[in-house]
Amino acid sequence: MDDFAFARVLHVLSVVLWIGGVAMVTTVLLPVLKRMASPAEAMAFFTDFRRRFAAQARYTTLLVGLSGFYMTHVLDAWYRFTQWQYWWMHTMVLVWLLFTVMLFIVEPRARRQPNPVPQKHITAQTFATIQRKHMTLLVLSLLTIAGAVAGSHGWLISVGTS
Repeated sequence: MDDFAFARVLHVLSVVLWIGGVAMVTTVLLPVLKRMASPAEAMAFFTDFRRRFAAQARYTTLLVGLSGFYMTHVLDAWYRFTQWQYWWMHTMVLVWLLFTVMLFIVEPRARRQPNPVPQKHITAQTFATIQRKHMTLLVLSLLTIAGAVAGSHGWLISVGTS
């Protein structure tokens, strides 16, 4: 297997682990936590779960970024960022940046905060809000994946002149 093929395999596997995990948290874990009798216990479980998942997500987003940069470089595909029919290239970078900032900057900074949210302020609504934010990111991620698969197989929005 050549270097490019290896980078593509690594890229796709990393996206599957990363976004698949986001999908599981969004569609399975958060609805269960929202229905738990004790929101404080649910938040404790979610915090522990998120810490473990964040480690996996950090590795996979790092691999996605490195392999994506490598493939763009090898293909000399930088021009795609100047053409709107390659919109999925832009959204791949946007989704990657959003998650990278969250995983490497926002979450670690929040964990170092000396005053965590008081347990009495955690409600089922807290989980509904978290789930809405996750759902927005998941939908954006899935649209990006669909666009990338379609676009990389030649299904581009044609630029016609009338």
